[in-house]
Amino acid sequence: MDSKLPSSVRSTLLELFGQIEREFENLYIENLELRREIETLNERLAVEGQAVDGAELSKGQLKTKASHSTSQLSQKLKTTYKASTSKIVSSFKTTTSRAACQLVKEYVGHRDGIWDVSAARTPPVVLGTASADHTALLWSIETGRCLVKYSGHVGSVNSIKFHPSEQLALTASGDQTAHIWSYAVQLPTPQPVADTTQQVCGEDEVECSDKDEPDVDADVSSDCPTIRVPLTSLKSHQGVVIAADWLVGGKQVVTASWDRTANLFDVETAELVHALTGHDQELTHCCTHPTQRLVVTSSRDTTFRLWDFRDPSIHSVNVFQGHTDTVTSAVFTVGDNVVSGSDDRTVKVWDLRNMRSPIATIRTDSAINRINVCVSQKIIALPHDNRQVRLFDLSGVRLARLPRSSRQGHRRMVCCSAWSEDHPMCNLFTCGFDRQAIGWNINIPALLQEK
Repeated sequence: MDSKLPSSVRSTLLELFGQIEREFENLYIENLELRREIETLNERLAVEGQAVDGAELSKGQLKTKASHSTSQLSQKLKTTYKASTSKIVSSFKTTTSRAACQLVKEYVGHRDGIWDVSAARTPPVVLGTASADHTALLWSIETGRCLVKYSGHVGSVNSIKFHPSEQLALTASGDQTAHIWSYAVQLPTPQPVADTTQQVCGEDEVECSDKDEPDVDADVSSDCPTIRVPLTSLKSHQGVVIAADWLVGGKQVVTASWDRTANLFDVETAELVHALTGHDQELTHCCTHPTQRLVVTSSRDTTFRLWDFRDPSIHSVNVFQGHTDTVTSAVFTVGDNVVSGSDDRTVKVWDLRNMRSPIATIRTDSAINRINVCVSQKIIALPHDNRQVRLFDLSGVRLARLPRSSRQGHRRMVCCSAWSEDHPMCNLFTCGFDRQAIGWNINIPALLQEK
């Protein structure tokens, strides 16, 4: 029978039902594996004259008998079952997140993919992007206008971070250096923001292909004032410098390189203070604690390491092992937690006081790139290889997914996310291989209320 629905509507519905079918198929497979675990447990307990009632398990309960070890095992299994079945709820939760995630502004001007995005922490609050086109650009968040172009590197610019109190930027590059450079910008008068409330956050966005990607060959950055010489050039690495960050106070910086080391530099003298060695493969990221002299580095060796510089005479290191593939980033939250993301498609939340196992694990369907945590609200933004950006809380509950369609959102791999808690218009920024950065307004109270 011919459908009376328009072909575009019909194809959209078919795609949505296909997503639902795939979600339930994954849950079905996971539940089969869980049932096999139950049978194995029953066999083990039968030897001791005990058994776990599968019927009771379906109600979210396990019978515990006799020994303390049996009680612990039963509780662990119950928790696993509860987490698995709760995915059904989270899968359709995003349909209630209408208007909670709104695209506000697109920042277009780079001539190659954008690796990193960051927002200044002090006025004037500007946006910074680091690109494979060998440049870093500073943008007006309100107007989307390019304010400053930095072209001092001769390789891909892989990272950009702003000084905590001064108008200084720190960039890391494939030319084996990190640069500190000064900028002075005057923000233009903001223009009225276009109404994009019709494009809402949810899992029901239409897929798009690379052919929908707009033409962004125009180099709008050519009209920007250009800075070509850094204040300070930090040189000591023998490989690509993939990331860099300021230590609290802004008097020292840390760099991470493909030469398997991280280096701590003095900003004033540009001298190497400490070489942080121990990773077995290339480093992928580094991050500093917002209030303490702590550094975390991640690597392709499937680990991330915590470095403690609070005592000048002791530089202790803790190694966190829990991923099975490259750890693409690890970042601090407020307090004693670290969040790590990996190519193994998981994100793990760790307590620094107990590094044996994570306190929460988030499993996704795609590799995860540079993550960022909204410190005040404890929300994690996860950029993915498959162009999606998802939001989770620190307990592992999925809150939303940013729009991704032929009309808005990223059209290629999303490389990085960055929260900004100092700007009223945009509080989340993302960037990707589609050569653009995007500013989003996330209605955090609405998301948390739905949770």
